[in-house]
Amino acid sequence: MARVTTANSGRPGTARRRRGRGDAALASRRREHLVRLAAGLFAEKGFQATTVRDIAKEAGILSGSLYHHFDSKESIVDELLTAYFAETTAASRAAVEAGEDARATLTALVHAAFASLEPHRAAITVLQNDWNHLRSTARFAYVARSEAEIEALWVDTIRRGQRDGLFRADLDPGLTHRMIRDAVRAAVRWAGRDERTDAARLAEHHLGIVLDGVRAR
Repeated sequence: MARVTTANSGRPGTARRRRGRGDAALASRRREHLVRLAAGLFAEKGFQATTVRDIAKEAGILSGSLYHHFDSKESIVDELLTAYFAETTAASRAAVEAGEDARATLTALVHAAFASLEPHRAAITVLQNDWNHLRSTARFAYVARSEAEIEALWVDTIRRGQRDGLFRADLDPGLTHRMIRDAVRAAVRWAGRDERTDAARLAEHHLGIVLDGVRAR
């Protein structure tokens, strides 16, 4: 009896497709590795101060080799920022759509903001250090739009809390959001260094100050 073989066995095209998938997976891993290295440099030196040569040197490759994966360092920043805003916007929407009262919603929004510090340290550092550059560059116009979308969720929550008597009526909702946001982002430089500064504990401590103040009861 003749031995039965699979339809694809021995076909050159099958081997080529497998090699192609393997090459694609390897390229994807290299790309992710380069993004992580660049993220560390951006967080340490700042986006504008970091050069393509710096990134290539950190990766142990020639500058020209970097262009096989990215056409510029701006493309790397794009990946960092779009990932940050996608996750933060989704978490903020989820907090609002949960249908809790305004105080519980604000609590969830603050927790989401602190939870973003560790995984998106580089993106947040870029936003802090290079905001004027991002704002003036057409390529990064989406940054302002994304910030505005998230701010609207916070402002609507604060206004709802004011209407329901949960928050002070004299607060400016926009300023309140920006002060909380900037205080959270400033913590990116030291958050997570010990158990006292992990995201959940920082969020609870911050909420204690925001919601209850520092006056002795």
